[in-house]
Amino acid sequence: MKQQWNTERKLYTLCILVEDIPGILSQVARLFSRKGYNIESIVSGATDKPGITRISIELMGDELMIEQIAAQCRKLLPVKAVKILDEETCIRREIALIKVRAADRAARDEVIQLVNIFRAQVIDVSKESLTIWVFGSQSKNTALIGMLEDFGILEIAKTGTIAIERGRSTIYDDNKIKEEYDYGKNVL
Repeated sequence: MKQQWNTERKLYTLCILVEDIPGILSQVARLFSRKGYNIESIVSGATDKPGITRISIELMGDELMIEQIAAQCRKLLPVKAVKILDEETCIRREIALIKVRAADRAARDEVIQLVNIFRAQVIDVSKESLTIWVFGSQSKNTALIGMLEDFGILEIAKTGTIAIERGRSTIYDDNKIKEEYDYGKNVL
């Protein structure tokens, strides 16, 4: 029986556990490039297991595309686990640093009030600017940036999106058996 795929394009996050070896991030990114997929966000960082790195990749696509790229990632030798997360099943967060113009005391006070409403923090103050740190969902950070545009944004630096599945499920669940990941790795 042929499987029905949802062709609606939406935002997915692909979480990949890989061996912490030089060049692995570029190897994974090249796989996406070769397939012609545009990465919206890519972040890598340490995990709870020594020698293992977690890569979170955010991309727009349909269900079939995501399943195909996940299958291709599983074939890479350094890959230990792959999990597809969608908006309903995960928590996504990003960090933004925003430098905003605040030429006088009244402007600084207004910016500080906005920052407090969004539960962000002022992390640097000068006579003509404030630098704000905000951690949250992409929509929260975008909303704060929109409110700060009236004051004049001087610079923005944002991380990519990190994600983790809600509830008890982990990236270690529902993955291929260990032998499949290790197949061929000890042949050479």
